[in-house]
Amino acid sequence: MSDLRSLPSVDKLLSQATVLVESYGRSLTTEAIRSILDEARSAIRSGVSAPDQSELLTRAADRLRQWTVTRPRAVINATGVIIHTNLGRAPLSAAAVEAMTAVAAGYSDLEYNLERGERGSRLDAVEDLLKRVTGAEAALVVNNNAGATLLALSALASGKGVVISRGQLVEIGGGFRVPDVMEQSGAKLIEVGTTNRTHRRDYEMALVTKDVAAIVRAHSSNFRTIGFTTEVPLLELVELANWKNIPVIDDLGSGALLDTAQYGLAHEPMVQESVATGAHVICFSGDKLLGGPQAGIIVGKEAYIQPLKQHPLARALRMDKLDFAALSATLVHYLKGEATQKIPVWRMIRLPLSEIQEQATEFAQQLCAAGFEASVIDGQSTVGGGSLPGETLPTKLVALNVANPDDFLARLRRGDPPVVARIENDRVVIDLRTVMDRSTLRNALTRLGRKR
Repeated sequence: MSDLRSLPSVDKLLSQATVLVESYGRSLTTEAIRSILDEARSAIRSGVSAPDQSELLTRAADRLRQWTVTRPRAVINATGVIIHTNLGRAPLSAAAVEAMTAVAAGYSDLEYNLERGERGSRLDAVEDLLKRVTGAEAALVVNNNAGATLLALSALASGKGVVISRGQLVEIGGGFRVPDVMEQSGAKLIEVGTTNRTHRRDYEMALVTKDVAAIVRAHSSNFRTIGFTTEVPLLELVELANWKNIPVIDDLGSGALLDTAQYGLAHEPMVQESVATGAHVICFSGDKLLGGPQAGIIVGKEAYIQPLKQHPLARALRMDKLDFAALSATLVHYLKGEATQKIPVWRMIRLPLSEIQEQATEFAQQLCAAGFEASVIDGQSTVGGGSLPGETLPTKLVALNVANPDDFLARLRRGDPPVVARIENDRVVIDLRTVMDRSTLRNALTRLGRKR
């Protein structure tokens, strides 16, 4: 009981918390002090000694920092997963960040035509760029690819049948299921073929016997079916769709505008290929292989894109000015032929193994000088983000021998900035392919090393 009496009052602690009040405000500081005092009383009742006033103020300061930290926080990705869904997917180019900052700090011509001096369309910011980069007749952008698919189905097939192969009824990250999106759009799902084999005749039978408004092709994205399989090529689907005067909606997912095969990976279907093949509506993401902000991009034939622009969902799913600015700057990189130099995702994909070896060797030497037991070992990076499943890029890992790898990783995550790495064969491993600031990572590890 005497320990409980030794705890200072809220008012007394508040009088000593001038700096906290100035930084966080009196009301929030008071709430934090009450919170840590309540916790101290509970601890004392369980037999823990009472903390002194200085310790209580330190705890209050920590609590206030926890409450007011902005999210999402910047982290260092040392996992080697290039498009890490849990870590925000694609990092933006410097030009994209600059474009966002410019429009965020003031006003912009988001929906204003400067040439005519009258209201304009926010799509003007990127539609011309998308048409030039992909070769499509028209384009539309919404807030993500799930929204793009939902909009396309709602505008073109609500209340009618949509044909899709059973092998393409996929579920991707976050519980996004193609059948569920179709149901939400009002379209009626018409499954053809089997899980592993779908033939042209399966589509023909459905088109002859059912009321069909569209054919959908959904890219598997994050898995691959191998072995005894058959899939109808896009060109044949387009031929069938033209025969019935209906569209092919091609959901590509990752949005590759460059050929991944030239970097030792499997070929990812490219947007330009779908456009050239004649797909009527093509949907893909902005924040995966495209390397831009979160976006659902729709390109294709003018006759089928126009109804999407006029559909009520287009407004509900529209992007804001920051994402438009970032997407526009990202597309300019492709237009200028500089994507592999300027867009971080592509810089990481094309990074030569010899350069990673050099960086890893230097980094390991620096960590050894700081007291770590570090070495360079062979490893594999992955593209991630539901792109190129099973495909890897050879890399060099910096391996750290530490007493407790799980605890070490936990402390890395609690750092400022947080560092996300992984464990391989009971060692903490760091893949510098995805580390954008090696000096900050080295400082974070060095600080942690001193606390061991």
